[in-house]
Amino acid sequence: MLAGKEFVKLSEKIIKENPEAFEALLEFERTKKLPRLKYKKRVNFTIDSDILKKFRLYCKEHNIKMSTKTESLIEEFIKRK
Repeated sequence: MLAGKEFVKLSEKIIKENPEAFEALLEFERTKKLPRLKYKKRVNFTIDSDILKKFRLYCKEHNIKMSTKTESLIEEFIKRK
């Protein structure tokens, strides 16, 4: 069992590293409904129209959501760096 000061220090560290989790707990306490921890964010960017056509067709043929595939490709790109 942690001593009082150790517990407070550890709690502050966890809250600092995971603020969204504690915001969700506060929201649950207030509303008795647990909110989602991750939300999708709409973004706008431009790409070549030919690439878009090919990508849209690829996703349709493979029954993949374009946004899901884009997310995975971005994640893969970030991990390579």
